[in-house]
Amino acid sequence: MANHKSAEKRARQNDKKRLRNASARSRVKTAVKATLASVEGKDVEKSREILLDTTKTIAKAAAKGIFHKKTAARKISRLTKKVNALG
Repeated sequence: MANHKSAEKRARQNDKKRLRNASARSRVKTAVKATLASVEGKDVEKSREILLDTTKTIAKAAAKGIFHKKTAARKISRLTKKVNALG
C-alpha cells in the first residue's frame, strides 16, 4: 500500500483508469461478439449495421488509448472481412 501522499493519489488515479479501461474493453468485446453472432446467422444487412457500430466502438477505444491504434485496425479489418464474405 502507498505510504506517501503522492503515491496514494497515484493509486486512486490508477484505480479510476483501470475501471474505465475495463468498461471500455468489455464494451468492445460485447460489440465484437454481436457482430460475430450476426455473421453466424448469415444476415447480411444486420451484420453490416452491427459492424458499423462495432467499428465505431473499437475506434473510440483506440482514440482513448485503451487499444493500440494498430490493434484496433486489425480487429476492424478482421471483422470487416468476415462480414464482406457473407455478401
